[in-house]
Amino acid sequence: MKRRYMKLAALYLSVGLTTAALSGCGAGQSDNAEPVAKTEETQETEEAGAADIEVTSFPLPDGPEESGIYIEPVAGISDHFIRGMDASSVLAEENSGVTYYNYDGEEQDVFMTLAQSGVNYIRIRVWNDPYDENGNGYGGGNNDVSTAIELGKRATRYGMKVCIDFHYSDFWADPKRQHAPKAWEGMSVEEKSEALYEFTKDSLTQILDAGVDVGMVQIGNEINNAMSGESSLSAVSTLLISGSRAVREIEEAYGKEIQIVVHYTNIGDNEQIDGLVSNLEHTGVDYDIIGLSYYPFWDGTNENMQSVARHIQEEYGKKVMIAETSYAYTTEDGDGTENSFDGIEGAVEGYAATVQGQASMIRDICEAANEAGVLGIFYWEGVWIPVGKADENNSPVWEEFGSGWASSYAADYDPEDAGLYYGGCSWDNQAMFDFEGHPLPSLNVFKYLKYGSTAPLAVDAVPDIYLSCDVGSEIALPETVDVVYNDRSANRKEPVTWDETQFAAIDTNVGGEYEVSGTVEDGTAVTAYIEVVMRNYVQNPSFEDTDTSMWKVTYEGENNPTDFQQKADDAYTGEVAFHFWSEDSDMEFSIEQEITDLEPGTYRLTVCAQGGDVSDDCEMELYSIAEGKEQAEPFMVTTWADWKTPAIPEIRVTDGTLTIGVRMKCNAKSWGTIDDFTLNKVSD
Repeated sequence: MKRRYMKLAALYLSVGLTTAALSGCGAGQSDNAEPVAKTEETQETEEAGAADIEVTSFPLPDGPEESGIYIEPVAGISDHFIRGMDASSVLAEENSGVTYYNYDGEEQDVFMTLAQSGVNYIRIRVWNDPYDENGNGYGGGNNDVSTAIELGKRATRYGMKVCIDFHYSDFWADPKRQHAPKAWEGMSVEEKSEALYEFTKDSLTQILDAGVDVGMVQIGNEINNAMSGESSLSAVSTLLISGSRAVREIEEAYGKEIQIVVHYTNIGDNEQIDGLVSNLEHTGVDYDIIGLSYYPFWDGTNENMQSVARHIQEEYGKKVMIAETSYAYTTEDGDGTENSFDGIEGAVEGYAATVQGQASMIRDICEAANEAGVLGIFYWEGVWIPVGKADENNSPVWEEFGSGWASSYAADYDPEDAGLYYGGCSWDNQAMFDFEGHPLPSLNVFKYLKYGSTAPLAVDAVPDIYLSCDVGSEIALPETVDVVYNDRSANRKEPVTWDETQFAAIDTNVGGEYEVSGTVEDGTAVTAYIEVVMRNYVQNPSFEDTDTSMWKVTYEGENNPTDFQQKADDAYTGEVAFHFWSEDSDMEFSIEQEITDLEPGTYRLTVCAQGGDVSDDCEMELYSIAEGKEQAEPFMVTTWADWKTPAIPEIRVTDGTLTIGVRMKCNAKSWGTIDDFTLNKVSD
């Protein structure tokens, strides 16, 4: 641990993050501490890059503090560990009428509150031209260069360094979409590369001349699959080299060291990440840090994150940071737009969607990152709170000021995603401010990392119970349940008392869903959710078993465009799904199963499918064949994770045999997965 601490400190010294620049970005002795006087080093920092901005900084605590959250100290963590926050939406939020407060309930600049809470780095995304031809913003903060300058100056004012996150797109760039800016459409890779170089250099010049203390620049955002409309690795490397060249020239011109970050996601696919980083080395991309998105409810375990980070450092000699992470503090929706992560489905065991659960999750990610030699983390959009109430029509404000994730004006630029699903914020339940703009106690986790915080022992959550049984079976409720405390060392099982009347009302002779209320000894409520399910007659319905011999796959042509893919992000449930993709040729294939020994009766068949890049003439069908009679239900996939669930509601079986399946005819470069076949008997 001591060696790792020294190595981490050395890394920070090597990138020019001085003690003044970082230790002065921490939190005060109390939630609203008075700012400390500027030191000589702070003044030097101002002269180097922010001479026209008066910097106010806040020291980190020098010991544990009493708080509304309980935080165990992280052994060996440095004051220089990056405690970052993406705050790109602030200006759009404020323009929409949002007010941010401090811990005393007083209106205050949100950047001051972040600095007081221990945040020392602010990440700001930049889009080239997030407006339509009439000047209407695409939403998501309308994050152009001028917005980045205003936000960056406010961050600098409170002693926080800034990471500029160039998406090199006019709107969101991520694994699903990497659209080129409108101005670059039709350009060759070489022309686009030169345009990217000029945009990077010009934008950084404006930002630095405004006094923003830029310490990092991301050249691209989550570029696993493409960048600026280019999907080949060689083209992406060409673009990265141009972006890097622009940053290095700005470094030299301003005499200011700026770290260059290349950003990837989907770190559960270790092989892909290794291949991408290896390609950077082979193509000579000049950069300093690999940034990794790591959302624990999507991207696997802390241990896998550590493994990926250590591999990059040891194999390629590059530094690593967590460029994005987050967790929910509530299961509520604040503005009427469905939450991306509701805090229930996919929740990480041991971390309830509570303020304490959010703080504990971020503390543990920081501990795991620090152990692996990672530079630090950036929490993604902890300031993006609701505009309006969940039961109000907030669209006019979202549209006018860009405070929703996308506006209708983005439809021409991004027709397959923003143009279909534009709306409000899907992240409000993962913010670190409540729905009214007050900072949550969990925000202080950043200043408590080194020494921890104390709080009276209290129950944080009692996780609800989820049970299921087949029709005709018996069900029993547990006698004890897990109780989670703010100090997790006190977690234990405790007796629970269930509502006997509700339990007696469960009818296991028919399918249905039931709730039974319970209480633990201190009166904390718990709910048991019980599902009486019909039997699924499909064998290996979601392909989780390695034996797939019960499934018959046929295809046209020499190459099979399908496989059983192990990738949880593309599966409806579990980790495996039936996957299709072809680089060069159209596809025609089917997957089916013959089911025998069925009782006579009427059955219902469903399946789940998702995918994208399909042409209008594609054909996709769920089908069944019983006694020589075929039924089919057409469907069409649209985009990633937009699951379609076609159904054939009535299939009459009299001879005990039924064939079920899916068949497709689709274009080259279309892709998708099929998962979770379900065949239930609905009547005799």
